[in-house]
Amino acid sequence: MATNYQPSNAFSFFSKGWRDVRDSADADLRLMKDRANSFKNLATSFESEIENFLNSAAPAFSVPAISSPPPAEIEFVKKLQPKLSEIRRAYSSPDFSKKVLEKWRPSAKIRIDLSAIKNAIVSEEFGDGIVDFERGFKGRRLSFWEGFKGEIESESETRVWEPIRVLKTRIKEFEKRSSSFDGFKNSEFLEKLKSSLKSMYKEPQESKEVPPLDVPELLAYFVKQSGPFLDQLGVSRDTCDKIVESLYSKRKNQFLLQSLSGEESSLLGNGNINDELDLRIASVLQSTGHRYEGHAKQDLSNKERHVAIVTTASLPWMTGTAVNPLFRAAYLSQSKKQKVTLLVPWLCESDQELVYPSNVTFTSPEEQEGYIRNWLEERIGFKADFKISFYPGKFSKSRRSIMPVGDTSQFIPSKDADIAILEEPEHLNWYHHGKRWTDKFNHVVGIVHTNYLEYIKREKNGALQAFFVKHINNWVTRAYCDKVLRLSAATQDVPKSVICNVHGVNPKFLKIGEMVAAERELGQKAFTKGAYFLGKMVWAKGYKEMIDLLGKHKTDLNGFKLDVFGSGEDAHEVQSAAKRLDLNLNFQKGRDHADDSLHRYKVFINPSISDVLCTATAEALAMGKFVVCADHPSNEFFTSFPNCLVYKTPEDFVVKVKEALANEPYPLTPEQRYKLSWEAATQRFMEYSELDQILNKENDSAKSGRDKGRLIGKSASMPNLSELADGGLAFAHYCLTGNEFLRLCTGATPGTRIFDKQHCKDLNLLPPQVENPIYGW
Repeated sequence: MATNYQPSNAFSFFSKGWRDVRDSADADLRLMKDRANSFKNLATSFESEIENFLNSAAPAFSVPAISSPPPAEIEFVKKLQPKLSEIRRAYSSPDFSKKVLEKWRPSAKIRIDLSAIKNAIVSEEFGDGIVDFERGFKGRRLSFWEGFKGEIESESETRVWEPIRVLKTRIKEFEKRSSSFDGFKNSEFLEKLKSSLKSMYKEPQESKEVPPLDVPELLAYFVKQSGPFLDQLGVSRDTCDKIVESLYSKRKNQFLLQSLSGEESSLLGNGNINDELDLRIASVLQSTGHRYEGHAKQDLSNKERHVAIVTTASLPWMTGTAVNPLFRAAYLSQSKKQKVTLLVPWLCESDQELVYPSNVTFTSPEEQEGYIRNWLEERIGFKADFKISFYPGKFSKSRRSIMPVGDTSQFIPSKDADIAILEEPEHLNWYHHGKRWTDKFNHVVGIVHTNYLEYIKREKNGALQAFFVKHINNWVTRAYCDKVLRLSAATQDVPKSVICNVHGVNPKFLKIGEMVAAERELGQKAFTKGAYFLGKMVWAKGYKEMIDLLGKHKTDLNGFKLDVFGSGEDAHEVQSAAKRLDLNLNFQKGRDHADDSLHRYKVFINPSISDVLCTATAEALAMGKFVVCADHPSNEFFTSFPNCLVYKTPEDFVVKVKEALANEPYPLTPEQRYKLSWEAATQRFMEYSELDQILNKENDSAKSGRDKGRLIGKSASMPNLSELADGGLAFAHYCLTGNEFLRLCTGATPGTRIFDKQHCKDLNLLPPQVENPIYGW
């Protein structure tokens, strides 16, 4: 559409455009001035930084072993200083600012051609009536910018940045020289810095084509993980391994080998189906990006470690589960790596009268704690720094043992719940209704003291009872322990267990042995008495075997006299049976094995086959005596001692007794004495329970000790179905033990699910209704 052309309108419009151009040029000029001043300030700042760098060059790039930098580096610094002065003069001179301003003076570069503008206006007369002044001026301004930029860049390359380029070159040469200088560690530091930065950024791993799991592989892995559960159902481990092998061998082909790396494939040639299956499962899970970290437990990396020892008996009851955990706590407390707490049962006064010998009773836990500490310090010879705490317990006459009352784990504060040692874990957890030990503690170790199956088989319907107790023991130890130590092969083979004697003897017995050896070296007769037997007078403690052997070979052992020391529930029956067979047995009251009246006996007779590890046998060997014992797994630890005479048949028993009475015992060597000590026992315990590695913060490698050298870490790459099964067993056990009727039907002592008022009074506990209130009544 055409528009009438009027010169007045055109010149007014041109005047307005000129003002815009002038304002824009003024703004550009001010901007350039500011940038010139900024650039000048930057140069000054850069110079000061360089000077600081030079002043600190010697200490920054030297190591303590070097007294002064090399001469080459000193020469470099001298050459660098003139260049810095040149930089300063270049940017500080008035000519620099003047030249910059001249470049931006509007008259120098911006020349407006009015005739060209007029022609442009006239050329648009018959257009659409829109005059694009902005485009024309924008082109002029861009041409100005390009010209100025080119001049500045060319000038800076030749004059301004040449010193900087020289500086960079000198620094690179300095780094090369320093790397070749012997003892100079700057380049090593830079490499470490680079590697640490690289470790912060991990390149995404290329995904490998891993074939998915098929049904036979899944079934094989399920059977493998269900091994302990199938074992309880009567399916042996060998049978499970054969099932796994038959299922997995169908999938073990070339296609699987190609899916793994070359190093992993080399592991498959060792013939171990379980290892191959684990690697196969791990490779599939890693290909999906899955990571399994297990249960989240509290982080104690920056805190002091705590060990809680929980046992089922306490002094003055002289039984193995009262004495041995006490010594264990004392010797573990000698290490500064951890604090130790010993948790023992507290009995009400009525139960104390049934359990503790010589009518000894205590009115408060503090009084009993003082008794325990005095007894211990008299025997170990040092002051043990550990804490003694109490939990409620009740004595069961039918089981002849102390049963825990309530949730035993609650008596260890959560802040100290780090490592738990359960002495007799099956006993502690038969009727445990509380928090799962492995959920509260970072590591739980069980120590099996007693062969319960052997005791139960002696009772009425013993075979049936032993069947159920066997599976219950498997259940609770698997659900509540991370590791189980069995003192000997005489104990039940429970899940997660290894065999190791982690008990020592009272140091007092070793001192008695040293005294006897010293007397013999002086030519004195150390042993003036014959044979004796010591133990709690119950049939299961070897009295039945002793009376049978002596009754059968009374003629062969004519004139043989045996002194018997012990007290117990079956004392009357045992004495009556010996009297009926007319055996030459002299019964006396029970006493401490370290009593002076027992030092002069030469032969200790122990025919028991129900013990797990007889403490009295170890004590007799420590005192330098002969020991005559049965060929039984409970005595395997002692067979390496020359004074231990093992018999296999009743006739052999007669031979060993006569041999012991006719000869003198061998003196113990220093190695044999150390093997019997609690120092050695504590060292074995730390090793087999993996506590030495855990306390040194190496539990990750300890838990997978058998898997060292594998390329795929199972614990971090795949979920452990065994842990899920353990959790299910623990939950089922918790539900069943929460019902009082079911507890009583399975033989629980009445009133052991929650502690009563007397326990609350003695231990200063809140009543259960207050501590765990039930709402809605």
